[in-house]
Amino acid sequence: MKTTRSVGHLSLWALALTAGFVIASCGDDGAATAPPEPTGDQTGTDQPVIDPGDGGNYQPEIDPAAFVDTIDNPYLPFASGNRWLYEEINADGETERIEVVVTNERKQVMGIAATVVHDTVMVDGQLIEDTRDWYAQDQEGNVWYLGEDVDNYEDGELVDHDGSFEAGVDGALPGIVMLADPAVGDAYRQEFYEGEAEDMGEVVRLGESVSVPFGDFTDVLVTRDWNPLEPDIVEEKYYAPGVGVVQEQKVAGEEGRGVLIEATLSS
Repeated sequence: MKTTRSVGHLSLWALALTAGFVIASCGDDGAATAPPEPTGDQTGTDQPVIDPGDGGNYQPEIDPAAFVDTIDNPYLPFASGNRWLYEEINADGETERIEVVVTNERKQVMGIAATVVHDTVMVDGQLIEDTRDWYAQDQEGNVWYLGEDVDNYEDGELVDHDGSFEAGVDGALPGIVMLADPAVGDAYRQEFYEGEAEDMGEVVRLGESVSVPFGDFTDVLVTRDWNPLEPDIVEEKYYAPGVGVVQEQKVAGEEGRGVLIEATLSS
């Protein structure tokens, strides 16, 4: 499920690092430095909802040797064959069904063999978006987002590829979508392609409980997600360990809730 489908987007889902953290080339052992102090919650008309702490100078350094083949972060278990099905009422009052499937395909991005995750969005049985997202996990357990290839449809016809970008191409940069050891207050860039894809995330709660059609969950991680290109819209995502995203809730700018209704997960 996408945070903001009209500009660069991450699924309901969405170092050499990002915004407030750094996994730089890391020397020989690829170790990450400790994160800085949390930036805190900044709100108000002249303040960003999320401040990633980089002062607008985002320059992650990526070492392909610091990445592993398997994405096994408990909050984003992207094992091949895993599948999730969501339902969401969109801003037009339509029910969207979003299917997310981890494929066995790989995409080379910035020298990294990224895992390809196939994401389709249907409204009234009609395809409106078909996306292949690219993810990779580093040695520390952080999950990176490396871009997406998007096909947008209207009335069954392919109309454009808006939202597509690839890290390392045309100034686009990768970001973190799930930290290895998330703590409340951690803020980070999830992607960066200036003017097109600028999603940010912040850990706001740990140990939450939530109920969705697929089940009842505890020890849930909640993030706040925000995009300065659509500054009025803020949402929260709920990640259950061993499952991944189970709920997405708009909390400002729009109304809407997406929930997990089915999942097939490897043990």
